Amino acid sequence: MAIIRRPVNPSNPANSVTIPVVVKIRRFQPERTSGKRAYWQNFNLTLRPTDRILDALIKIKDDYDGSLTFRYSCGHGICGSDALRINGRNRLACQTLIRELPPGKPITIEPIKGLPVLKDLVVDQEPFFAAFREVLPYLVPTPGDTPSRERLQTPAQVARYAESTKCILCAACTTSCPVFWVDGKYLGPAAIVAAHRFIFDSRDTAGDERLAVLNGRQGVWRCRTVYNCTEACPRDIPVTATIAEVKREAIGRAI
Repeated sequence: MAIIRRPVNPSNPANSVTIPVVVKIRRFQPERTSGKRAYWQNFNLTLRPTDRILDALIKIKDDYDGSLTFRYSCGHGICGSDALRINGRNRLACQTLIRELPPGKPITIEPIKGLPVLKDLVVDQEPFFAAFREVLPYLVPTPGDTPSRERLQTPAQVARYAESTKCILCAACTTSCPVFWVDGKYLGPAAIVAAHRFIFDSRDTAGDERLAVLNGRQGVWRCRTVYNCTEACPRDIPVTATIAEVKREAIGRAI
């Protein structure tokens, strides 16, 4: 994977100041034949307050331990691949600055919870994407409808589901949910947000099918309104309110 460095502005004093930082990472090495496969490892780094957690991880891999394994791609909060548990909260490593964390204390970094850990900070995302696929996360138009032009919508129609389109599938919301931790079969907030995006799209015709899935045992009614998902979302989607809206729609259509 190519490493993309951010340009540093030398005229900004914040970019010339460095501070000592202890980064405590939960390692998991399945290939180990002796000793614990899961353990904590500390790294003593010198970083700028404006550096990101992703910068710290890259520095560790480059200069300290090349075996450290983690995911990232764009490095700019778009792909969602570097969601981690940082100081006990789900965040994107590329969005979390050193200066945003308590000074003078170790920074703990763990894989997101509720999904099987493959190695170090990398989890198996297949259960998450399986739930996502279950809610038909794509537009289902009227059968046989082949328009000769774009299907137009009013600004009000688009606004009905606009917030839900911001999801980047980072899994931060789903893996912050206590219900998902207890029972990984729960579809989870991200899948419900994906369903919301199409249930309220005026061009779609599969809303009843999605609501049938969400009305099931592992659907929206498992939500306990803890608000962890809303707090964890890096795109500021009102996830809990979105789930509540899907619940109301399910009840309304049933009536």
